[in-house]
Amino acid sequence: MDDSTFPHELVQAQRDWNAAYAELARPRVRRSTTEVRRTLLRLSAWIRWHPYWTTSGAGPAARVRLREAARTRTGRQDVRSA
Repeated sequence: MDDSTFPHELVQAQRDWNAAYAELARPRVRRSTTEVRRTLLRLSAWIRWHPYWTTSGAGPAARVRLREAARTRTGRQDVRSA
């Protein structure tokens, strides 16, 4: 599977999830920890139930590639819109 098939909004949601997780891991969180945890839960659900997973036939390995893509990609041109 080519990683460029991930929709932009899915990669962005994973980036946002990574940022929220990193914020929660810092000793001094700017926002309340409750707010950051709620953000993580909301993003986790959004990523998990994104229509891409049912329409692409992608398996568990694709979720790992999504996380890798979110860490390495810098521009929208790297992913194809759904």
